[in-house]
Amino acid sequence: MQTKNNILEAIGNTPLVKLNKVVEPGSADVFVKCEFMNPAGSIKDRMACYIIEKAEQEGLLKPGGTIVENTSGNTGMGAAMTAAAKGYRCVFTMPDKMSQEKIDGLRAFGAEVIITPTDVPGDSPDHYVNVAKRVAEETPGSFYLDQYHSQWNIEAHEVLTGQEIWDQTDGGQIDAVVVGTGTGGTASGIGRFFKKKNSPTQIIGVDPLGSVHYQIFKTGTMSTPYVYKVEGLGEDIVCKAFDPSVVDEMYQVNDYECFTMARRLIREEGLFCGGSSGGMAHIACELAKKMGPGKKIVCVLPDSGTRYVTKYLSDEWMKMHGFLEPDKGLGYIEDMLDTSREVITASETDTVTSLIELMKDKGISQVPVTAGSSKPIGIVHEVDVLRGLQRGEITTSSPIKGIEAPIGGLLHPKARVEELYGIFGADQAAIVIDNNKVVGVLSQIDLIEYLASKQK
Repeated sequence: MQTKNNILEAIGNTPLVKLNKVVEPGSADVFVKCEFMNPAGSIKDRMACYIIEKAEQEGLLKPGGTIVENTSGNTGMGAAMTAAAKGYRCVFTMPDKMSQEKIDGLRAFGAEVIITPTDVPGDSPDHYVNVAKRVAEETPGSFYLDQYHSQWNIEAHEVLTGQEIWDQTDGGQIDAVVVGTGTGGTASGIGRFFKKKNSPTQIIGVDPLGSVHYQIFKTGTMSTPYVYKVEGLGEDIVCKAFDPSVVDEMYQVNDYECFTMARRLIREEGLFCGGSSGGMAHIACELAKKMGPGKKIVCVLPDSGTRYVTKYLSDEWMKMHGFLEPDKGLGYIEDMLDTSREVITASETDTVTSLIELMKDKGISQVPVTAGSSKPIGIVHEVDVLRGLQRGEITTSSPIKGIEAPIGGLLHPKARVEELYGIFGADQAAIVIDNNKVVGVLSQIDLIEYLASKQK
């Protein structure tokens, strides 16, 4: 008899399946890694079980203990399944944008679920990560899984997922792996495995509009996050489980692209996967067009469509949120840049007087500040100068170093125009940077003029 000793031994060994209908003719071959076929329905089964077993080995989790975690649902399901098989109690915190199916699934395993608001900043005590930390601190014998920052998260996907993809592709005989960045652990783990093999395979990350990973990868700084609909993809905090150094390129997707492609995967390919899978498949198909025939791409499909029957799989829900209308993307930041217009910056050693003259001469109210290179270290607004002079903290002969404010709105030229809404909503200017050089400064009037020109 071929049997498993418990359900945890059924984790992994998911198949690679070729896409036949959603990939345009003349494109590279795209093979999807069907992680929704894991026993609890997602790729997170691998990481959750791996971390829990590591915690047992290290003595951090003992019999009768409680597993605590913040989750968008899938890690919780994997951890709840593992806890049920091993006899642990579970408490999970989850943002209120997550589907009812995920909440009910966690409770079916016997877990306690605490629902928190979605639209709160990462440092809010009500943010689901901070609530989980508080519960862990207050619960005797608890182990906080900490998927967003645990290096065991990366290790799990290096040891398990990366090795598996390598073996299934005859020793990594593929040109690219496309994988989403939620915690970042999957992309980082697969990336580390392939990089250690000195493989030429490109590791391609996918991030949704509103998440912070894309800008962290492009500029090393955190963008202003905002709410989006797709679940299990992207994040609004800096995750230590994300190692950008092993990712070769990143692309952004919007909710429309995620949901539309996910519905196509189900109806045209028979792959019952979730919305984030649609985002990764969308990028994989776009990449396949660029690469052309003879190339091979692996795309990870992280979770099952069973989590979203009342959401993107519902025509009514799609209509309610405007996703059955044709996509009306606004284009890319580079489309807004006026290459004939001089980009004005100031050095941190410039004096306040020279800065005032610069603003007056150029008719501008904010100037990016650089230090020893063309990369910006901050931005000075008129009000910063005014307050500094008013308080006596600076004089007209003072260097401007020290009065600059942090830049909250760094963008890459290939970022989507929609990213500006989050930046302007936080009352910030958008600094466009390419190869560590400022190539544009965008304000709300630039966006207004751009939208007006598109209407014409």
